[in-house]
Amino acid sequence: MTGVCIKSKDKTISFSNTTKVFFKELTSSEINYYIENYKPFDKAGSYGIQEWIGAIGISNIEGSYFNVVGLPINQLYKNLKEYFF
Repeated sequence: MTGVCIKSKDKTISFSNTTKVFFKELTSSEINYYIENYKPFDKAGSYGIQEWIGAIGISNIEGSYFNVVGLPINQLYKNLKEYFF
């Protein structure tokens, strides 16, 4: 879940975006390989969807891929257009 607030002295827009990520059952070998080779502990959720684990482990997502990566840019763009125009 990501929360965003766009604010000026005259106007405020805020929104949130939720994405559900579903993983297949991972083996211990797959998990250990990912930890040893990708060092995921600096990431929210301790994985990067754009990395190897996303390609082999994720079975489905419901919502915005960009939200999982870090910022729902499609929704941000829509709100920025409304904010400025």
